[in-house]
Amino acid sequence: MKRSFIALLISLSVSLPAWSQQFPGSTQVPGSFGGRQSMPTSTTGTNGIDDSTKVIYGPRSTRYVLEDDVFNNRRKLYTLDTTMDDVHRFTYVQRSQNTYQDLGALGTPMRPVFLQVPQQLGAQSGYYVFSPYAYQTMDVRYYDTKSPFTDMYIALGGNNQNILRFDMAQNINPRWNVGFDVQRFTSQKQFGTSGNTDPYKLLAQNWGVQLHTNYRSKNDKYILLAHFINMNHSLDEQGGVLPGETASGVPILYNYTGDARLRSGSTSLQGPHGWEIRNNSHIYHQYILDQGFQLYHKFDYQVQKNFYQDDTLRLNLTDAGLTTDVRKFYPTILGDTSRLEQHARFRLFENQFGIKGISQFKGASFNYRAYLRIRNYRQTSLYNTSRTNYNEYATTRTETFVGGWLGYYFPDSLSRLTAEAELGAGGSYRIQGQVESKFLTAGGSYVNVEPTLLQERFQSKVYLWPDATRGLEPLSKRNYLHAYGKLNVGYKKLRIQPSLDYYLVKNYVYFDTAGVVQQEKSPISIIRPGLGYHLQLGKFLVAGQAYYTAKEGPDVIRMPPFFINTRIQYEFLYAKVLYIQTGIDLHYKSPYYGDAYMPLTQQYHIQNRQKVEGYVLADLYANLRINRTRLFIKLTHANQGLITPGYYVAPDFLPMRRGFAFGVDWYLFD
Repeated sequence: MKRSFIALLISLSVSLPAWSQQFPGSTQVPGSFGGRQSMPTSTTGTNGIDDSTKVIYGPRSTRYVLEDDVFNNRRKLYTLDTTMDDVHRFTYVQRSQNTYQDLGALGTPMRPVFLQVPQQLGAQSGYYVFSPYAYQTMDVRYYDTKSPFTDMYIALGGNNQNILRFDMAQNINPRWNVGFDVQRFTSQKQFGTSGNTDPYKLLAQNWGVQLHTNYRSKNDKYILLAHFINMNHSLDEQGGVLPGETASGVPILYNYTGDARLRSGSTSLQGPHGWEIRNNSHIYHQYILDQGFQLYHKFDYQVQKNFYQDDTLRLNLTDAGLTTDVRKFYPTILGDTSRLEQHARFRLFENQFGIKGISQFKGASFNYRAYLRIRNYRQTSLYNTSRTNYNEYATTRTETFVGGWLGYYFPDSLSRLTAEAELGAGGSYRIQGQVESKFLTAGGSYVNVEPTLLQERFQSKVYLWPDATRGLEPLSKRNYLHAYGKLNVGYKKLRIQPSLDYYLVKNYVYFDTAGVVQQEKSPISIIRPGLGYHLQLGKFLVAGQAYYTAKEGPDVIRMPPFFINTRIQYEFLYAKVLYIQTGIDLHYKSPYYGDAYMPLTQQYHIQNRQKVEGYVLADLYANLRINRTRLFIKLTHANQGLITPGYYVAPDFLPMRRGFAFGVDWYLFD
């Protein structure tokens, strides 16, 4: 049985180059931002094989750069990752090392577990819960390929969670590369459904597209990086699972087959449904007059549309068949109760013009940057007052910022010191600095930033702010002080990374237990010591990270006191061709009053009625690799019911049940 399985994997990996013949493209040899790459000396054909049938195209002949490295004059080329580490972590929560939380299923709204400091000045739309599912500008890979490159990925996640991704890049000529990435994922409802025959069993679906290109001139004086990102994400909102009871009246605390708090739709009624569309066009280009004097320009055009509709509003307000109003979800409803509809559209034009440069002196280097940033944006919101009548309001502004950045790189090439400051015409500002070395990373930042546009103003039949009952005074700018440090210490096979983060927050904006925006004027201090660890003993590995969080001040920022990730793994070679990593992933958060989710505003808000987490989650996995083909098999939530019957990841939302997952990642180079 084992040898037949190995034979199947080998035949699969051998057949992949044949599949790649379907994809068109030349095999021209491009250069790179770090200088031209030499052509292999052997004579090649169009399939990248020399006269001795030796494959010369592969991960080392396909490289890429990131915009941040070009922007900071770091001529760094990355090669493709062919390791098996983390291949089994296919969901977005797992990819974030569990530092994000969702509502238990793929595609549901996500939020950071720990406090996040805003990284950019200027008002933002305020709709963020689907952001992690979109392609990110700073993560776009700009390739330099010696042959057409294709990456095909599929994950069948168990319990009807499926992800498909297809990436391709190809050089048009040695200095110009184009490519695209496409992703599609879906998940199905785990509760509030009648089963596989339910026509409304689909929970979330996502389409993501990314088009990218990069170009450099013959003399490397001019560099262009550009991309377009689109995301179309939709979600049937369920509001959580209702509690149940057995035939003898015993309560069912973890009711995986229960009804949803929000009713599904029908052929005549649109059920609670959220939707977001994002389009982002981005251009970065620079011209080098001299290494010490370079001109650059960034341009962004962003459009974000958010939509929510519930035609089953009357059913979701109350259920006459129940003795208590357990289905009540929305705090209040003003006027007509037949429909709830909300639209928001955010449009942004942003330009950044600047000069930068780098100079070297006695092995060290000095880097600088100065810039002007201009943002023009408009957010338009629309909501229904009856089934057919609507109100509309808008916010339109122009913001201007000036900033500078300095960097000093020590002769050892491992240490650097950086500092940055940015000032907005409206009084917002950002100051930060950091020192990095082989053994220490430390720094700090202070940010005085505007509230989001949604926090400033929101109108609907459920919520209205600002209004006279809560005061019409506008929200103050938010203040964040963050100081941090991390050591990197190694002894033989052990590597540890003790860390410490300290936050001081003033004028914190949050959503209260009713889902209404509030601002806390009193200061809140947070301290978070942490420890990363990595112990390699032969073929055994134990690695992970742990954090402890303590805070003082008003209890409006909720985080688990203890947070622990641990991986225990064994790696070996089977039959001389199959590399295998097998192990267990463990994750734990201590019990706490985690935030609840309000789909109308697409915001998480504090709550005091139900503790979440307090459970050790265990996933069993095996990662496999033959040549360049990587696979994984995984038993998710393997310990379900072994100690306790379950737990909640968010109020009224259970995690995914035990399931079997499988995935394959193919690299094709011709």
